[in-house]
Amino acid sequence: MRHLIDPLDFSVEEIDALLYLADQIAENPTAFQNVCAHKKLATLFYEPSTRTRLSFEAAMLNLGGSVLGFSSADSSSAAKGESVADTIRVISSYADIAAMRHPKEGAPLRAARYSRIPVINAGDGGHQHPTQTLTDLMTIRRRMGSLSDLTIGLCGDLKFGRTVHSLIKSLSRYPGIRFILISPEELRVPDYVISEVLEPKKIPYEQVTSLENAMPLLDILYMTRVQRERFFNEEDYIRLKDAYILTEKKMALAKPNMAVLHPLPRVNEIVLEVDDDPRAAYFEQAQNGVYVRMALIMTLLGLTK
Repeated sequence: MRHLIDPLDFSVEEIDALLYLADQIAENPTAFQNVCAHKKLATLFYEPSTRTRLSFEAAMLNLGGSVLGFSSADSSSAAKGESVADTIRVISSYADIAAMRHPKEGAPLRAARYSRIPVINAGDGGHQHPTQTLTDLMTIRRRMGSLSDLTIGLCGDLKFGRTVHSLIKSLSRYPGIRFILISPEELRVPDYVISEVLEPKKIPYEQVTSLENAMPLLDILYMTRVQRERFFNEEDYIRLKDAYILTEKKMALAKPNMAVLHPLPRVNEIVLEVDDDPRAAYFEQAQNGVYVRMALIMTLLGLTK
């Protein structure tokens, strides 16, 4: 039995196979509409989510399966003090696979240790978000034709953004990757990402504060929002939340085939006018999230078309 807790739980070859399956699903979704007939997905969401939870639910329903679960800790037995370990023991009797989002880092890993069904980490605190990473990889590959030899710009909240940390870890396994890390000093990538991922692999990177200066160099621009819920100090959030806003003027500095990604939801870090630019890939990215989660569910359950 396999789980997906960390983006590195799958080898590069396994990720490539999963993305190939996701591409097949994207090209012909109806061919997969009965793959998960009589299978159940439990969505265990201990903190609010719209896109990730609905994307998982859409994925399972598109495969012909069904969904059960809860959308906040308040509506689960966690409000009564039930542990994650006990919850997953019970849910293992009800469902065939589970997706868990939790505010505490490591909670999905703990659940996996006690589970009798595959567990998917749907985001744990500021730590990991592996299914968003798979979505990002699928979008980059479909736009660029490859996951190698790319300059990736990551912009905004690089300190608390779990999507950023997961993406760096995953892309670091592909040849020819270079990172430009664009953020205020206060929101730089955590030191462990530099010391444990980038430097040991001798992956080129720069830490800069200017989005404008970086734009002409990028193949991919990955925008993130400054997340109020990750701040302990409201004054710091207010001071930094508008630090980086992508506009048409800044887009004019970029390569003609650059792609802009964003894990969503956005607040005001990308102006609405950029949506009409063919290089804006974030709504396509959201659609890809359904396809890649369909492929992941099939893979963890050992199902084929």
